[in-house]
Amino acid sequence: MIYDVVVLGSGPAGLTAALYAARGKLKTLVLEGNQPGGQLTTTTTVENWPGNIAIQGQDLMINMREHAAHYGAELVTAAATSVDFSQHPYTITAGKKSFTTKTVIIATGSSNKKLGCPGEQEYFAKGVATCATCDAPFYRDRDVIVVGGGNTAVTEIEHLTHFAKTVTVIHILDQLTATDPIKDKVLNHPKVTFIYGSTVKQIKGNGNHITTAVIENQKTKVITELPTDGLFIAIGFTPNTQIFKDQLELNQFGYLILQGNTQTSKPGVFAAGDVSDYRYRQAIASAGAGCMAALDAQSFLANAD
Repeated sequence: MIYDVVVLGSGPAGLTAALYAARGKLKTLVLEGNQPGGQLTTTTTVENWPGNIAIQGQDLMINMREHAAHYGAELVTAAATSVDFSQHPYTITAGKKSFTTKTVIIATGSSNKKLGCPGEQEYFAKGVATCATCDAPFYRDRDVIVVGGGNTAVTEIEHLTHFAKTVTVIHILDQLTATDPIKDKVLNHPKVTFIYGSTVKQIKGNGNHITTAVIENQKTKVITELPTDGLFIAIGFTPNTQIFKDQLELNQFGYLILQGNTQTSKPGVFAAGDVSDYRYRQAIASAGAGCMAALDAQSFLANAD
């Protein structure tokens, strides 16, 4: 069997692409990846998805999956382990199975870099978060911590100042590394306090929610415990592009380079969402890009016939 479209990933970008492709009568396969539903399945309430005042992230992704399946998309709970774009039609391998396809839409997303400290996983979505744009409204008039000092961090800090009572920044270096002009704004903001040369060694809580971050000074090794209502990890992202590095053009940070719209460096291979977008990182933006990728794939197939 030769598919018209194989979609890699099942977050908002991948499932929207699958919906549009299948509804357009294209033979569509979705390889859902290692985290079916994407990063939204790890969050709680989503309040910025148009049409839903509030919806659980897991429920939103279930709805999107059912919507794509309703129009005929075939969904397989497997992750692509290798690709061959050297000849057309293309081959996608997932474990011991291989799939042949005329076009590919890559929507494998990116992964938040983690602290790797005790308590991080236990209290994720219980006060530990990675997206201020998503979760800042839940911390109105609360004390929060942001870990990081780069462009991702200063953007998160600035957004949190509109909601939180105080924002304490923990950064491993002696100064911020951000180049974004927002840096100057947060450096002078009355709500923001900086603790430099330090790392978070442990996250503590009461079983239901984070209560304390254990901070270690890198020079003196002095340990302090800082009470907090929330902790935002903002130390960057890693795009999930490892299997494409010898097949497609990537930038210096590992993100797929697009040749205008959603086209990658290989004809008939398209990308959508955080795998190529390191600026917006919003579910709705990824969904929009998924729509664009599906329409671009449809156009590619029409012109190839």
